[in-house]
Amino acid sequence: METSELLKRVRHIEIKARGLSQNIFAGQYHSAFKGRGMIFSEVREYQYGDDVRDIDWKVTARYNRPYVKVYEEERELTVMLIIDVSRSLTFGSSTMIKQDMVAEIAATLAFSAILNNDKIGVIFFSEEVEKFIPPRKGSKHILYIIREILGFKPKNKGTEISVALR
Repeated sequence: METSELLKRVRHIEIKARGLSQNIFAGQYHSAFKGRGMIFSEVREYQYGDDVRDIDWKVTARYNRPYVKVYEEERELTVMLIIDVSRSLTFGSSTMIKQDMVAEIAATLAFSAILNNDKIGVIFFSEEVEKFIPPRKGSKHILYIIREILGFKPKNKGTEISVALR
């Protein structure tokens, strides 16, 4: 594939994926950790079970009802995409092959991750791990990942997912 054609495809996928990630996935991560976060989020009315240490006494005095401060959990996740690059990646229809679809899905997930300030990395595998892209942040890193997916030529033809999950 020529460089100009590759860049055109990357740009098309970027535009499509940014729209999808902003409309569908943004803000969908929920923390498994309960408790006191570091970033103040809002003040809301006290509910049974809330920690009394979170009561905002100034707002409570103003409205004559108890209000609590709510904090947002600040966590940075590392998202790893594990992509099967076996021979079946070239299968598809006259309009799209699996490799193009994988690039679009990966881009959508990756742009969603950077909207949440997360890192994104990739493992390409077939019968062995063929390439590892370490997790990083930023749009440039995602564009690099998309280029790698679209231009990747695997060494092996088969699939062995257990190798990638080690």
